[in-house]
Amino acid sequence: MPSALVTGATGLVGSHLVERLVNEGWSVRALVRTPSPELAALGVETTTGDVLDAERFAAAAVGRDVIFHTAAAVTANGGWETFRGLNIDGTRAAILAAERSGARLLHLSSVAVYGPDARYRGPLIKTDEDTPLAPLPERAYYARSKRDSEQLVLDAHHAGRIWATAVRPDVIYGRRDRQFVPRMAKLLRQGFVPVIGGGRSTLAIVHAANVAEGAVRAAMFDGAGGRAYNLANDYDVTVRQFFALGAEGLGKRVRFVPIPLPVARIAFRSIKSVLMTVTRGRLSAVSNASIDFIASDNPFTSERARRELGWSPTVRPEQGVPEAFRWWKTNR
Repeated sequence: MPSALVTGATGLVGSHLVERLVNEGWSVRALVRTPSPELAALGVETTTGDVLDAERFAAAAVGRDVIFHTAAAVTANGGWETFRGLNIDGTRAAILAAERSGARLLHLSSVAVYGPDARYRGPLIKTDEDTPLAPLPERAYYARSKRDSEQLVLDAHHAGRIWATAVRPDVIYGRRDRQFVPRMAKLLRQGFVPVIGGGRSTLAIVHAANVAEGAVRAAMFDGAGGRAYNLANDYDVTVRQFFALGAEGLGKRVRFVPIPLPVARIAFRSIKSVLMTVTRGRLSAVSNASIDFIASDNPFTSERARRELGWSPTVRPEQGVPEAFRWWKTNR
């Protein structure tokens, strides 16, 4: 029976990963900061500790075949130091734990590593793993920390210290989503949804359970060592389809309000200009990529994962989207 140590086991991807591993008969241990009744109910062994405690991390990895490192800061109030601490220093501890235990290391990275200029380059140009990484803005703290942490992992593999691989999801949704789905649900509860260009563009989203499947496949495939894989388009879901399925999950009727793309771009620039003026340039609640996310097709391809890992996502949006919004409605 294979064995695993999972960090971030109570998070979005980590919790779906634990469920998959348990269902497949793995012996699962989780490194958690506080006891979790949900993990205990699944029969998961837990070790109390923090990923920044390298010694505790390494001790938890003893006897494990694979370390699935999913713990990360996605949003933080402490600026760069918060992202650097958890995402980079935590990954250093994961590498040390893998080195001492001999376990394989699966690192949960992100398509954020590509940078804003490496995507949305045209409808026929897809961002794959061979796409050069573009320069990152100084304040792109999350993207910088994910790029640096991924590089640490792959460098450690190529140096012969450990066996490691990485997967790069885009925006993740599913049950226990505390980021994307809550924001979309609050919009849907208003009863009307603005859609740009008829809402026909495909969203850069992926279900957490499908990310978990890809992560397990990568960790168990010898040829994945030293490589990274996009897990960024399990199924094509248009903006309109996503909101319709989300409304279904909420039991809410919504009206779609079409907005021409040129109007949306003008409004976007105006909102951003006001925010930057009011905050004297210190804060912008909307990024330059926001309009592209909802107005342009998903720019990423996951063909390498499908070809090399045999990644075949099983959770379709018709099931996964309503389920995610129902979970939010019940647990918010």
